[in-house]
Amino acid sequence: MANNHTDSHIIVVGAGAGGMMAAGHAAELGAEVVLLEKMDRSGNKILISGKGRCNLTNAADLEDFIFNYGKNGQFLRHAFHRFFREEMLAFLTHYGVETKVERGGRIFPASDNAADVVNAFKNWMSEHKVDVHYNIPVTGITAENGKVIDVRTKTGNIPAASVILAAGGSSSPATGSSGDGYKMASSLGHTIVKLRPALVPLVVEEIDLAAAMQGVSLKNVRLTAFQCAAKDIDVSLTPQHDYGRGTGREKAKPPVIESRQGEMMMTHFGIGGPVTLQMSLAIVDAMNKGPVSVSIDLKPALTADQLRLRLQRDFDEFSKRGYRHILNGLLPMVMVDPFVKITEINPDKPGHQITSGEKERIVREMKSLRFNIKMPLPLNSAMVTAGGVSLQEIDPYTMESKLVKGLYFCGEVMDIDADTGGFNLQAAFSTGWVAGDEAAKAIPGYTSNL
Repeated sequence: MANNHTDSHIIVVGAGAGGMMAAGHAAELGAEVVLLEKMDRSGNKILISGKGRCNLTNAADLEDFIFNYGKNGQFLRHAFHRFFREEMLAFLTHYGVETKVERGGRIFPASDNAADVVNAFKNWMSEHKVDVHYNIPVTGITAENGKVIDVRTKTGNIPAASVILAAGGSSSPATGSSGDGYKMASSLGHTIVKLRPALVPLVVEEIDLAAAMQGVSLKNVRLTAFQCAAKDIDVSLTPQHDYGRGTGREKAKPPVIESRQGEMMMTHFGIGGPVTLQMSLAIVDAMNKGPVSVSIDLKPALTADQLRLRLQRDFDEFSKRGYRHILNGLLPMVMVDPFVKITEINPDKPGHQITSGEKERIVREMKSLRFNIKMPLPLNSAMVTAGGVSLQEIDPYTMESKLVKGLYFCGEVMDIDADTGGFNLQAAFSTGWVAGDEAAKAIPGYTSNL
């Protein structure tokens, strides 16, 4: 790559959601923009988001939106006031991408094809003559006298009026998000808030039990995380409604960490699926304070008393059938044999011979199937990286570094993360728009093309 760029250029590092937005908008305003991407194409993480469908934003109102980022959500307020969902959808419509709203307010391309979103950005950047270079890893950013002067690559240094760092997190190395941005920011004096996996499956201590149930998708169950060992769970403390980031303003009362009702999955190593992923960051953070366990209420629509009556009805109706056979009507088939083993009841014991003590055991396990959490899967298996460049060192009105003039941030490299539902991508789009806007306007002699 020839180093024929003047120091009036804006250099964007990373061609993900935030980087493409920043590059396109800065170029639209009239800036000369160079976009450097270490992979061989743009938008790799967009292409895999939403299982290839791209859950690009959410229909939630602004306050609920901000609430989904936890304590750091307020940082995004100004960015959302400048560029939010309506502007994002208008941009996509302009480039021929229609959208639709699904369950939970999730917004997808009507085509269910994430490539349509990436192509919209590519067409926009091409239209405004963004100078895009692939297979160019940035090795560092140089600052002198508190101001950015260039970026370093293996083929040489490139002068810059400003640099927008959009290098992503550490959770998807195959897409290019391998933590490079944290190293660059740290080398310039920025604080990196501890990196943790968010939206990640969890490994349990009782791995044989989990493996025996592998592949079971549990719909409409309640998962509750406790700050204690599984044997010490007080099932009477299981909440009747959801607690957790994005579920409401009220916090769970210790030892309950979070509780959510929905869908989860048993895996060969532990637990996964939507509610597990949503609760995973709170669980990971709680593990620093001591043991964490989870309780799965397999029948949350029934109280313990109602479940007892249901069991008695089944045992009476199918009095001559064996215990295992009766369980087939109560649990997914793959769970039946493991459940028989947990309850320690003879699988062939007729329903009319099940004792009251055995019935209590069944009720207890169905209302509180317990696992001790051993650890999350590694960061590179997470959907999102929690932690990153400290927001205390970034101006929320401009996305510019408070430490280094001309250095801007956007997207996952910052200490911002949210639950699933399109919130993470919208944060990247909005912060990218602001970073591109401010970097362009900071160029000496700036005159807008708009």
